Order: sequence, then structure tokens, then C-alpha cells
Amino acid sequence: MLDVSHLTKRYGKVTACQDISFHLPPGSVTVLLGPNGAGKSTLIKSVTGLIRYEGEIRIAGLPNKTSHARRILGYIPEIPAMYPNLTVSEHMEFLARAYRLRNYRERIDALFTRFELSEHRRKFGDELSKGMQQKLNLCLGFLPEPKVILLDEPMIGLDPHAIKELKALLEEQRAAGNTLLVSTHIIDSVDMLWDRALILQNGVIRADVTRTELDTDGRTLEQLFFAVTEGQTVVPETKEPLPDNTKESLPEIKEPLPETSLPEAKKSLPETEESLPETSLPEMNPPQNTMESFPEIKEPLPEIVESSDTSGTERRG
Repeated sequence: MLDVSHLTKRYGKVTACQDISFHLPPGSVTVLLGPNGAGKSTLIKSVTGLIRYEGEIRIAGLPNKTSHARRILGYIPEIPAMYPNLTVSEHMEFLARAYRLRNYRERIDALFTRFELSEHRRKFGDELSKGMQQKLNLCLGFLPEPKVILLDEPMIGLDPHAIKELKALLEEQRAAGNTLLVSTHIIDSVDMLWDRALILQNGVIRADVTRTELDTDGRTLEQLFFAVTEGQTVVPETKEPLPDNTKESLPEIKEPLPETSLPEAKKSLPETEESLPETSLPEMNPPQNTMESFPEIKEPLPEIVESSDTSGTERRG
């Protein structure tokens, strides 16, 4: 359904994609993984025909830039681009007329209900939050019922309900025989959806593996990703069970341990004839704080007599 042959894209001296080739069959979900700057968005924009490139890209056997190929191709970009002067309903109406769709209003209502946009039909594009813009972005991508769908980071900004509905919609598209290519760097978001994985790094495909091949190898998609992009060694899982720490796994002791009674244990200990010297503390007799401990004062203290003179107090010896 989607064939890419020897795709190369350069920006000046920088090569964003180099000699990329792959084939995506109908009824499959392929996840395109890679770190930031790996070339994922450049690859998707090349498939849509938005940028120039070297190589060949065909959709259902047709060159990707022909009108018929574009009619069966759906693209959901990473960053929504809404018209500020069009309402939510007018965005859908505009796209339906551009594709010359028929009997599309029921499908619009179904998509609005699924992504909880029915109450926001009359809001303008610049009045929508980031999450609502992403929901409208998804509705616009699925409205023409394309056969090949490209999704660039489709789950960013979505709430849990929208993520659940998007995953269910992707499974429905696969069951209908459509081809889906999901570009992301969040592995957990597509862990249970993919049939095939392409890992891109520095503009080159480093790994091309199916889910069956990865399960046979005993590794997860996350382990493969880090092994390819960061060179981490993956330890294979041990299929043989570890021995239980039970009595059966312990070696049998045939000879009983010798019994030792307390009197016999005392006899086995060496006797010490010399005893430790006794150390006595000197007797301390603290002095008593009584009048007998003070020296006798023979001379009486001088008396202080108050004088009638206001100048002060007269002391006599």
C-alpha cells in the first residue's frame, strides 16, 4: 500500500534522511520510532509531498504527488493549524467540500461525539485549547476516510478519554484493511497497537522488526529501542525457573550433630586460677557545712547608726 524507495532528503549540508526504503502492507499499523532529530517528521512530510526529496514514493502503486494518491492519503500533523476565523463545524465543512465528499454530515457527528467536540461546534479556531485543537485535527484527518494514514505524534495534548478513543479508532482502521504509520518518540503510547516497528536514528533506519520477531527474540520494544539508539546490552530472559528455597532443595544431613549437655560444656572450658585483684576506692569524708567549720570571729561588726543629718549615713567603728 505504501512503498518508499531510496528516500534521501538534505537541508544544505545536513542529511535528514538517507537512502530509506520500506514497504507497508494493507491492514497494518507501523510505528516509526526515534529520538528527537532522527528524521521522523521529515520522512512523513516527504511521503505527503509537502517537501522535495530524492527517491521514489508510491501510494497504492501511484506516485504520491498525484491527485488520486493524495485523495486516499490522510495526514495528521504534530502541530494543528486551525483557521482563526472558522468555527469547529466550518473546518469540517471546508474539508468535506475540498474533497467533494458525499453524505458526510453523519460522519462529522460521529467524530464529534467520539472526541467530545459536539458542544464546541461554534467555537472559533483561536478559541480552542491545545487539546481541543488536537481533537479537531484528528477529526479532520479521518473525515475523508483515507486508505493510508500518517500520524505524527497524534497523542500529544489529548486527555485519557481521547487517547482511548484514538487507540480504538486505529484498531478499527487496521481491521478495515487500511495502512497506518504512527510517528512518535513515546513508546508506551503505542506499545499494544503496532504490528511492525521502524527505528530511525540520524536519518537512517537502524532496525526494521515485526512484533512476532521481537516476541521470538524475547525482548520488548523499549529494550530494542535503547539497544539500537544507545547501545545498551539486553540480557535475555531466563526461561528455566529458579530453584525454590524449600527443604527439598537443601542437602540431606545423614550424621546427627553431637549432643552436649551443660555440665560437660562447663568442663570443656579452661579454668582460670588467678582472680582479678580487688580495687577499693578511698573513703571520702566531705566536710559538713556547719558553723563549727567556720573560723570564730572575735571582734564584733561595727554598728550602723542612722543620723538625723540629711547629708548621709554616719559609720562608727
